[in-house]
Amino acid sequence: MDFWIKAAQLILSLSILIVLHEFGHYVPARLFKTRVEKFYLFFNPWFSFLRTKKINGKRRFSWFSKETPKDWAEEPDNTEWGLGWLPLGGYVKISGMIDESMDKEQMAQPAQPWEFRSKKAWQRLIIMIGGVVVNLFLGFFIYILVMFAYGEEQLKPSDLTAGVSVHPYLQKYGLQSGDNITAIDGEEIYNISDINKSVLLRGGKTLSVIHTDGKKETITLPEEIDYELFEKGALPIAGMRSTATTVDSVVVKSPAEAAGLKKGDKIVSINAHPITYYDHIQSELYNSKSKKVNVVVDRSGKLITLQPTVKEDGTIGFVTNQDSTNIVDHSKIKTVYYGFGESIGRGLDRGINTLGDYVGQLKFLFTEKGATSLGGFATIGNLFPAEWDWQRFWENTAFISIILAFMNILPIPALDGGHVIFLLYEIITRRPAPQKVLEYAQYIGFFLLMGLLLYANGNDIFRWLFGG
Repeated sequence: MDFWIKAAQLILSLSILIVLHEFGHYVPARLFKTRVEKFYLFFNPWFSFLRTKKINGKRRFSWFSKETPKDWAEEPDNTEWGLGWLPLGGYVKISGMIDESMDKEQMAQPAQPWEFRSKKAWQRLIIMIGGVVVNLFLGFFIYILVMFAYGEEQLKPSDLTAGVSVHPYLQKYGLQSGDNITAIDGEEIYNISDINKSVLLRGGKTLSVIHTDGKKETITLPEEIDYELFEKGALPIAGMRSTATTVDSVVVKSPAEAAGLKKGDKIVSINAHPITYYDHIQSELYNSKSKKVNVVVDRSGKLITLQPTVKEDGTIGFVTNQDSTNIVDHSKIKTVYYGFGESIGRGLDRGINTLGDYVGQLKFLFTEKGATSLGGFATIGNLFPAEWDWQRFWENTAFISIILAFMNILPIPALDGGHVIFLLYEIITRRPAPQKVLEYAQYIGFFLLMGLLLYANGNDIFRWLFGG
C-alpha cells in the first residue's frame, strides 16, 4: 500500500507540473497566432488513452485510438487534446517546429504564416522559455502558499538539551555527538537540516560549537570538506539525537543476520561501551570498520552477546525503530506562522535556496560515487511520505517544479534550453541555424536523454535488488 500511495502522489504532482509547463508554451504560442496542433499529458507512442477535439462546433472524443480520426483534419487550426499512456512527460506539437515528433513532411512544405518558423525570433524565444518560466514561478508560488497555510518548523540547535547527533567521521575535526552547532560562517542556525546544507552545498566552513562540557569553540573545516564528506558517505553531517536502540528489521544476508540479531533486540552495549543514543551505535560501529565487535542485546529480558563483523561502510545491516517518540528534543520543534506578506519573503527565500542547493549538489555528479547515486522515478517517488500528507505533497511539488525548470533550461538538444541556444544564435547572427543541424541536434538530444533516463532508473532498480 505504501508504494501505491507514493506512486499516486508522484503521478498527481507530475501531472500538475507537466500540464502547467505545457500551458507555458501553449499560451504565448496562441498569443502570437501560432497553430498548436496537439496538447498531450504523457506521451502517446502507438496509441492514446484519449483524444478530444472540437469538430464543427461539437466536442468529439476518441478512446484508446492508434490514429487520429481522418475527419479531424478538416479543422487544422483547432488543438487536439489528449492523454497518453507513457508517463515520462508531455508535449505540445506546434506547427512548423522541429521537435520530438520530427515531422519532416510538414517542414518540407513552404512556411505558412501560422507556423512557428514564420514568427520573429524573439516571439519564438518567448514561446520556448514559457514552460520553464511557469515551472520556476509555480515553485516559488507554492512555497509562498505553504508558508502561509502551514507555517515553518524551526529547531535551533541552541535550544537542544541533548545536543546534535554528529556523524562519527567528523570526530577527527573535534566534533562529536552531544555538541551544539549554533552558527556557520557567523550565521545563526534555525534548523538542524541547515547544518548539512550549509557545509555540503553552500560552502560553510567555520562552525561555532558549544561542546558537551559547555566550552565554546570555533572549528574551521578543510576547504574540500564537502567532497570529502560525500565521498566518505559521512551523511547526514548532523541530526537530532534519538534513543532508538531497538532493532526494527534486519537486512537479509547481512553480518547482523549472520550473527543472530533479531527484530525486537535492544542494543545495550558495543565493545563494553554502554549505548544510550542511536549515534552511540553509529560511532562504535563506524570506528570498528572491517572488524568483529561484541554487541550485547537485551532479548526479552535476557542479555545475549553477538559478534558481527562490521562492513567497510561502518554498518552491520539493521534498522532501528526511528520515530518522533524516540527523538530526545522533539518537543523543542516550533512551528512559526506568518502573515501573507511575510509568507512571500519566506517562500521566495525557500525557493531561492532550493534552486541554489540543487545546483550546488550537481558538482557531486562528476565523482564516481555521485554518478552511481543518480536516481530516477523511484528516487523521486520516495520524496513523498507513505501516508498522504498535503503539506509534504505541495512542498515536494514545489521542489520538483523548480528542478524541472532548471533541468529544462539546460542547453541540451531536445530540451527547451537546446531550442533557446539555437534561437539566441539566430538573434545574434541574424540568420537561423540550418534545418539539418536542428534535426540532428534533436536526434542527439533525444538519445542523450533516453540514455540518462535508462541509467538513472537502472540505478533505482539495482538499489532495489541489491540494497544500497
